[in-house]
This record gives sequence, structure tokens and C-alpha cells, in this order.
Amino acid sequence: MEGWIEIWMLGVFGLYLVAAAGSFLAALWIATRGDKDRPDHKAIIGALAVTSAWCLCVAALGPAAALSSVAEILRDFAWILVVYRLFANDGRHETLKPIRPVVYALGFVECLQLALLFVQLRFAVTAEIDAIVFQLSAMFRVMVAVGALVLLHNLYLGAVQSIRSVLRWTAAALAGLFAFDLNFFTVAYMGGGLPLELTAVRGLVVAVVCLPFAIGSTRSAASIRLSPSRSVAFQTLSLLLIGAYLLLMVGIAQSLSMLGGDVGRLTQVGFTFAATVFALMWLPSHRLRGWVRVTAVKHLFQHRYDYRAEWLRFTRTIGQGDDVNQSLQERAIKAMADITDSPSGLLLLQDDNGSLELASRWLWREIEVPTASIPTGLAKLFEEKNFILDVDDIRNGKDQHGESAMMPSWIQDTPEAWALVPLLHFDRLTGIIVLARPAAPRRLDWEDFDLLRVVGQQLSSYLAEQAGQQALMESARFDEFNRRIAFVMHDIKNLASQMSLLARNAEKHAEKPEFRADMLVTLRNSADKLNGLLARLGRYGTNSSEKREPVDLDQVAKRVLSQYENAHSVSIVRSENSQVLADAEGLEQALVHLMQNAIDASEADSPVYLDVSCDGLRGRIDVVDSGTGMSAEFIRNGLFKPFVSSKNAGFGIGAFEAREMVRAMGGRLDVDSREGLGTRFSISFPLSAVSGFLSDTETHQQAEVA
Repeated sequence: MEGWIEIWMLGVFGLYLVAAAGSFLAALWIATRGDKDRPDHKAIIGALAVTSAWCLCVAALGPAAALSSVAEILRDFAWILVVYRLFANDGRHETLKPIRPVVYALGFVECLQLALLFVQLRFAVTAEIDAIVFQLSAMFRVMVAVGALVLLHNLYLGAVQSIRSVLRWTAAALAGLFAFDLNFFTVAYMGGGLPLELTAVRGLVVAVVCLPFAIGSTRSAASIRLSPSRSVAFQTLSLLLIGAYLLLMVGIAQSLSMLGGDVGRLTQVGFTFAATVFALMWLPSHRLRGWVRVTAVKHLFQHRYDYRAEWLRFTRTIGQGDDVNQSLQERAIKAMADITDSPSGLLLLQDDNGSLELASRWLWREIEVPTASIPTGLAKLFEEKNFILDVDDIRNGKDQHGESAMMPSWIQDTPEAWALVPLLHFDRLTGIIVLARPAAPRRLDWEDFDLLRVVGQQLSSYLAEQAGQQALMESARFDEFNRRIAFVMHDIKNLASQMSLLARNAEKHAEKPEFRADMLVTLRNSADKLNGLLARLGRYGTNSSEKREPVDLDQVAKRVLSQYENAHSVSIVRSENSQVLADAEGLEQALVHLMQNAIDASEADSPVYLDVSCDGLRGRIDVVDSGTGMSAEFIRNGLFKPFVSSKNAGFGIGAFEAREMVRAMGGRLDVDSREGLGTRFSISFPLSAVSGFLSDTETHQQAEVA
């Protein structure tokens, strides 16, 4: 016990010595650099000087010494005078006469402290009298603290806004000083003596409040604001919650120990174990962290976002990202999701036909996204209105621009789908980002909409720039490819001419009829093949339309099937009568490309199916396999890009050539694939019976758009 008292006395000496030095330095600072025109200038200097003397007395003699008590009474007189002089900053010390009786009453109570000190020194001969005197003194101290806090409350709330900015630092320091005294003497009154630990802390409080006193005395005090960063506020609030949790747990554990005996110890240990498990489960959770962040931003800052920090994080994510293997599309989703603390997201971009399709995912693999992900009408509405769509508004029946009727079910029926952010580039919609619901759910407000809209425009420019660079690279590689093909075409043409000449000479000079016949057949077949190859190479890369004639899709499918029957397991699962307008040779060649890709992607015992169907307007051939499948990123960015192949020895031009040939014949090639499940290629053409009607309709629509 004696060791503890010595440590306490040493702590009191050190802290009060620091408080004395701090008070003296603050008084010196205010005297030399403070605003001398303020009415409270001299009063604050005097109060700090008296406070410094009181701290020295406590450090040298102890808090219960008579000289320390007299110095404390003088200190309280000085600070009450400071409070009164603060009213003079806007002249209210003259107009608010009701405050004077309060000031006089507080001064009278301090005078009673002198009387109690005299009684304690002369007449407190017994412990009972000494205890009564102490409790009266503590009660008077509480009364002074309460009265001073009431004056400070009226001082700050009654001041105009311009004066509040001048008073806030000084008023805050005085409020801290008197609030601690209120709690200190309340504990002393209830305990019948000065609390040892709080007595030492009292000196630390005095040392701390010297800083706001010094700041508040300068002319620039009105412009100085305490502006903690969001990260500091978040960490501070987290520490406060953890501290409150620990204090609560310690208090409950100590209360359980009062049960006594083995039952008390067992209950205490069990509760401590349960509290520890609870802390380990919830403190690291994203939901708790999200709630703390939202609470801190909501109550401590005027704006939700720290725009400087958001911009730096956005630039860092787009520039390099945390994962070097992430594509620009994935980084774009992450950059948008980080703003709202969304755990995942989707990127939908326009395809060559103007429809929105899945281009990339970020940490959202479980959601099913159909091929036609967003209706054309909804995409046009996003382009015209440029609004952020809160999916919860649709679920609650709210409708701003008529989007409720066009909302796709795969978004509306997915609880995790939270917001749709359009990406506009020069007022043209390039895509949409779908954000998942954050761990700490909240409603989107005007600040969210403004920031997400600007970020969406920035992301659309990055994506458009990447698309332009890819187009330039593709064009350059095509130029190189065309130059090489020109030489190949020249060589093949020469070879075809030579073989034709050889065939003509053989007709004249061959002696054996059998040899001559075989040679002629061989040479003519070779010449025909080379001329056919030359014709296809001549058409390659051009935009000219292929010849169109009625073609039976079922017959084309059977001819292609016959070429692979001995090489792989292939079959036709459906065969409906579908006569379309197309070029039979070109269609067969395109189908061969797709069949070969399906076989290459499948295992040896995994069959490939052909499905021929008709919906009354269009005929369709589907090539279906259950092979490795392709990601949405590869379908959009690699499948139909020349020289990009998923096969080690692939040239990367088969799927591209198939699509270009189908398009040249007026058809359409679609693909639907999932990694690990397989792929479906669909070739469709208008039926020959309705092709004229469809052509007239498309021409009329294009004329209306123009």
C-alpha cells in the first residue's frame, strides 16, 4: 500500500508540474501573441497565471494542503471572471443583466470555501467534523461547476454566428475544465474523500486545456477548425467502440464475481469466454466496419465523401489495381464499387448490334446474366436521362422516368442487385455498371448520384479509349495480313495458271490413255480447288454481299455432319424444315469453322450437337458442345478478334471469318457460353418466304432513325 501511495504522489507531482509549466507558457503566449483587443485578454492571462501557481502548490504540498486550497479558490474566482468577460465580446455583459446575479452567487460560494477552510483549520478537531467540512466543500465545488457550465451554455448559444467562431476554442476549454471538476467533486462527495487516481488526472486535464486557450486567444482563431480526416474519424470511432465494449465486459465480469465461491468464478470465466468469442466474430466483420464508417461519415462530416481520397483511389485502381491480372473492365467495376463499398459488380457493354451484354464480372460469379441483359428501351432511357437507378426504388413501387416497366427480372429478383450506373461518353451510352448491395445497407442520396455520375463518365472515356486503341491495333494487323495475303494470292494465281497449262499440254502429248485420263482428272480437280481458294481469298475481308438463294438449313447441316462422322461424335438433335435466303457454300464454310471449334473445345468422348429450328420468321442452326466454355470477357474481347485464339496452335481467325461470312449473307451469329459448361453458337437467317417483308421493315426503320 505504501508503494502505491508513493507512486501516486510521484504521478501527482509530475502531472501538476507539467500543468504548471503549460499554464505559464500559455499565459506568456497569450500576452505576447494574443489578440489584445479582446475584452477577455487580461482576464485569461491572469487566470492562467493563478492556475499555474495552484498547480505548483499542489505539486509541492499536495492537493489537501491549506495553501493549495487557497490557490484553488483564487483559481476559480479567476475563471469565473473570464466567463463573465467572454460575454463582453458582443456586449452582452451589459444587456444580459440576469447573468450578473449568477456570477455574484458563484463568487459568494467561493467565499464560503474560505470560511470552510478556516473552520477546518481551527475547529475540525474530530474526524466527524472534518468529514462534514469536506462534504460541504465538495458540494460547493459541484455548485460552482454547474453554475459555470450554465453560463457557458448561455454564452455560446446566445452568441451570433460570427462571435461563436471566436468563442468556440475558449468556451470548449472552459467547458472541459469545469465538466471534469463537476465529475471529480461529485465522486469526492459520494466517496467522502479525494479520489487518488482522478486527482492525478486533474493535473493532466489542466495541461491539455492550455492548448485551446492559447489557440482561442489569437486573431485567427475564427478560421481554425478541427477537421480530422475520414480515416482518423473512422479509426477513432472504432477505438471508442472497442473501448466501450471492453469497459462493459469488465464491468459485467466484476459484477459476476460478486456471486462468490466456485459458482461466481465459473460464471465469470464462462461469460469472459462468450464475450471473447463474440468479439472475435463481430469485430473483424465487414458489416460492423461498414456500419462504423457510415455512422462516422453521417455524424462527423458535412459531406459523405472525401473527394481527394476518392479520386486518388480511383486513379490508383484504374492505373494498376491490386491485381496485375485484372483487365481494365474488372478494374472499372472495382473503381466504381469501392466508392459505395459494394462487394461486387457487373459491367454491361454494347455489342456490335447496339444491345447491352455482359462484358466482365468482379467478384460476382453466382449471378445469372442472360444474353439480352438490358432491354433497348431501358438503355435508351439511361442515355436520355443520365440517371442513377436505385433498384430498391423499383422494388418499392417508385418510378421516376418510366423505368419500372422495363426493368429486367434478373436484376429485380436478385436481392444483392443495388444500383445501376450508366456509362456515358459524349452523351452516348456505352455501358452500365451493376453494383451489389454493400455490407452496411443505406439509401443513395444526391451526393452518391453526383459522384457516381461523374465517375461513370470518366470510366466510359477510359473504355472508349481502350476500344479505339484495340481498333487501331486490329487495323494495323489487318494491313499486315492483307499484304501477306496479296503475295499468297499472286503465287496461287501463278500456280493455277501453270497447272491449267499443264492440263492443256497433257491433252495433246500424253501417250497412254489411262495415264492421260488420271492426270487430267487430278489436274483439273487441283485447278478447281485452287481457283475456289483464290475466289474465297479474293472475297476475304470485303464488305460485298454474298449471293443469296433459297437454302435448306437441314441439308447444309447434314453435309457438314457427314464430314465429321468418322472423326468425332456428332449428331443432329432436331431437324425442322427451314428454307432461308443465304449462300450455301459460304454457310457451309462458316458452319465448318464453328464445328471445328466445338470439337477442339470438347473431350474425345463428349458429343457435339446440331440443332435446326424455325420460329416462323427465321431459321436457325445451333452448334452445341459441352466443352471448356468461354468467359464473358473472352467472348467480347477475344473470340471475334482476329489473331486472338484460346488454342495453342490456333490462328484466331475462324470465328471471325464465320461471323463476317454470315453477316455478309444477311444473317446473324450469336454465342452463349459458360466456363466449364459449354458453348452454343447460333446462326440465323430470315426465311425465304418472309425475307422481303423483313427487308422492307428494316429499311423503313433505318429511314426513320436517319
